[in-house]
Amino acid sequence: MLVVHPDATVLASAVASRLVVRLIDAQAERGEASVVLTGGRVAAAVLRAVGELPARHAVDWSRVDVWWGDERFLPAGDPDRNETQAREALLDVLPLDPQRVHAMPASDGPDGDDPEAAAARYAAALDRVAGPGTAPLPRFDVLMLGVGEDGHVASVFPGHPVTGETRPVAAVRDSPKPPPTRITLTLSTINTADEVWLVAAGADKAAAVGGAYGGSDPVAVPACGVRGVRRTWWLLDQAAAAEVAMAAAAAD
Repeated sequence: MLVVHPDATVLASAVASRLVVRLIDAQAERGEASVVLTGGRVAAAVLRAVGELPARHAVDWSRVDVWWGDERFLPAGDPDRNETQAREALLDVLPLDPQRVHAMPASDGPDGDDPEAAAARYAAALDRVAGPGTAPLPRFDVLMLGVGEDGHVASVFPGHPVTGETRPVAAVRDSPKPPPTRITLTLSTINTADEVWLVAAGADKAAAVGGAYGGSDPVAVPACGVRGVRRTWWLLDQAAAAEVAMAAAAAD
C-alpha cells in the first residue's frame, strides 16, 4: 500500500500519528504492543513528531516493547548509534519500562568487539521474549525501515552475503556504508512483522524506491524483498516517490 505526502516534514508527522494509532490499537487488542525502530534522518524526525503529539499519552508506554532493525556496532552512547539517536529524539522522555527497551549490543558490551556473538545475543533476547512453546520470534506490530540510496534496508545491503542469511540476526562486516561493522535483523525476521513500513524522503531515494516498488531482484535491491504479514506500507514524500509511477507502469 502506498501513501505519498507533500514533503519530508508532513511525512514525519503523518507517520508519527500512524504509529501512535497502531500502538493504541495493538494494546486495545492484546494489552501490549511492539515496535521495531530504524535509523536515519526521517526516523529521527518521526520520533520527534511522536513526542509532540497529545495522543501519545493514550499509549501505555510501560507495555510497549522497543526493538531495533539494525545497529552500528559502536560503543554505547556513540552518537552514530541508532539507539543513541532514538533516545535523544524520543525514548528518554517516555515512561518506558527499561526491561522492554531491547537495544542491540554495543562494541564495548559483554561480547566485546565480536559482532557475531553480539548478534547471537540479540537473537537470544528475541527468543526469550517470544517465550516457550511459541515461535522463536516475538510479535512485531510495526517494523519501520528506511530505504537507502542503494535500496538497502536495515543493514541488509545489495549483493552482501547477509541478503541470504536465514538466522534471525546477523553480523555484517565490510558494510559498503560506514561504519563497516553492524548488526541487523535478517529479511526472514523482518518479514514476520504484522506491518512493515518503508519510510523514505528525498530525491536521492527515488531510484531505489522506484526499483523496489516495481519488483526488482531482492538481492540487488533488498527493499524489494520486504513484506509484512498483514500489510506492507510505502510511506513516502513526493520527491522519494518520483519514480514509483513509472515503476508501476513498467510492472503492468
